[in-house]
Amino acid sequence: MQLLTDDVRQLLPPLGAQEESQDPTVYVKYFTPDAGWTWYVMEGEERDGDFLFFGFVVGPFPEWGYFTLCQLQEVRGAMRLPVERDLYFSPKSASQISDIKLYTDAEK
Repeated sequence: MQLLTDDVRQLLPPLGAQEESQDPTVYVKYFTPDAGWTWYVMEGEERDGDFLFFGFVVGPFPEWGYFTLCQLQEVRGAMRLPVERDLYFSPKSASQISDIKLYTDAEK
């Protein structure tokens, strides 16, 4: 599966574009089918020969952060399955995503 299509590239705002937003839009969801990790992408752009994303990462310690396309392509779960892009995910505000809402509510 191609993780970063031309359509996805065009859809994503550049890094920092939603920095002032209280409820940023999540455009893409990546996940591991066999490891329980999820990446919710808000922004991204080409950087140093790679593609740098910013978003919310759900794993053992959920957090906001940066990750690259190369990192996503290298990740494998317990059954050695690669990261996939959720083809049925449609853009929505971060507050509409339970994984993010649970984390941000816990911070308050």
